Amino acid sequence: MAITKVWVEEDCISCGVCEDLCPSVFFVEDQSSVKDGADFAANEEKIKEAAASCPVEVIKYEEE
Repeated sequence: MAITKVWVEEDCISCGVCEDLCPSVFFVEDQSSVKDGADFAANEEKIKEAAASCPVEVIKYEEE
């Protein structure tokens, strides 16, 4: 299954863990965001790791 969508829900605490683990997909300013045009297929394992490592569990993704 391939990741087709990644998003960060509202309760992000801007800890930066996702950006540290997967900087080609995530960036943190006021809140974590997903970069436009990010290659989800090339970063699938790192996206899953970032989601699992998020202390407030707000990183979500869809797989097809």
